[in-house]
Amino acid sequence: MHRRLLLIGALSLLAGCATAAPPIVAPAGSSLGELEPLYSANAGREALTIRVASNGCTKKEDFAFFVEKKGDAVTLAFGRKRLDPCRSFAMGHTDLTFTYAELGVAGRTPLFLLNPFYPWTGPGS
Repeated sequence: MHRRLLLIGALSLLAGCATAAPPIVAPAGSSLGELEPLYSANAGREALTIRVASNGCTKKEDFAFFVEKKGDAVTLAFGRKRLDPCRSFAMGHTDLTFTYAELGVAGRTPLFLLNPFYPWTGPGS
């Protein structure tokens, strides 16, 4: 019985400590402070896939994107609309795929991402 209580107590302490990527501070005077840090981005033939921090419940619907077109240049930024309310014991990530049609850009258009990149160091690190 005491082992069970000890285990439950230890697990609840660990769950309270679980976090995603640490916040990234944008340069002073920048309006980029609320952009989601990305672990990676992959531009495929039909879609753009981004890897973001997740506690287990992050979905595509939790993100908003902003596209700005100036001549041939297209800038793209992702922001989180809702925080991931799940609790996990180790830091995690998830891949979210947005088709170019969803983003409102042609498939062969060069894109410039404004989001900061953060290195993935593995679970629990």
